[in-house]
Amino acid sequence: MDIKRTLGQTGIKVSPLGLGTVKFGRNQGVKYPQGFDIPDDNILSDLLAVAKDAGINVLDTAPAYGNSEERLGTLLKGQRKDWVIIGKVGEEFEDGKSSFHFTRKHFEKSLERSLKRLQTDYIDILLIHSDGRDMDILTDPELIETMISFKERGLVRAIGASTKTVAGGIKALELMDIAMVAYNPLYQDEKKVLDYALRENKGILLKKALASGHIDKFGDNPLHTAMKFALSHEATGSIIIGTINKDHLLENIATAEKIISNINDLHYQ
Repeated sequence: MDIKRTLGQTGIKVSPLGLGTVKFGRNQGVKYPQGFDIPDDNILSDLLAVAKDAGINVLDTAPAYGNSEERLGTLLKGQRKDWVIIGKVGEEFEDGKSSFHFTRKHFEKSLERSLKRLQTDYIDILLIHSDGRDMDILTDPELIETMISFKERGLVRAIGASTKTVAGGIKALELMDIAMVAYNPLYQDEKKVLDYALRENKGILLKKALASGHIDKFGDNPLHTAMKFALSHEATGSIIIGTINKDHLLENIATAEKIISNINDLHYQ
C-alpha cells in the first residue's frame, strides 16, 4: 500500500487505509458488536509494525479514546515522521461517560495535553469532535479562530471537524481543510459532503465505512462491498478502520489493495 492520496489542499499524503486507535485505550461505551480486552504494548507494537510495513501511515486518536494518546506516545518513539496523526478536541471520556466542551479555553488545554501525551510538538490533523450539534459548533467564530490559530502557530498542519450531519460536513469544509464523515452502502446521506469536497479540492476522511464492525449488514462478501464503496468515491482520502486484530488488519489491507488495483482514476500517486 505504497500509494498515497493528498488530502485536498493540505499537502498531506495519506494511505487509503488509516488505523483507528479507540481500542488501544478504551473498551467502555463503544458500539462494536463484541466486547474486547485492551491489548498490551507488545500486541500493539506488533500491530503498528504490520501497518507500517504495509504502507499505512495514518493513525486516528482522540482524548476520548481512553489512554490511546499516551500509549501512542510511547509506542511511536523514534517513528514520529513516519505517521500522519489525526487528533481531536471537544470530547472527553471519564468514568465511563462522554462529555463535550466547545470553548477556546478547553480547545487550548486539550491540544496542549494531547501534544504532551503523544510526545510530539505538532499534530498533523486536528478535528473538532462534534456531539452532533454541528452547525452550532461550526458557526461559533471563536472556535474556528482558535483552530486557525493552532495552524498558524505550527501546532497542527491541517484542521477540520469530525461531523455527524451533511450541513456540518459542508460547513467544516467551507471554513477549514478536512471533514471526517460517515459513509457506507447503508448510509449514503453524507455523499453530498464528499461531492462538495471533490468540487472544492478539500480533504475527506471516512469513519464507519465498515459500520463499526457490523459489516454483516452488507450482504455477500461484505468487507469487499464496503471497501469498494468507500474507495470508489474520488474524494475519499483515507478510510479509518479501528482494529486490534492483526489478521483483520492484514485482510483489510489485502482487500483494499485488490480494489484499488481494479479502480481507475483514483488519483493515487
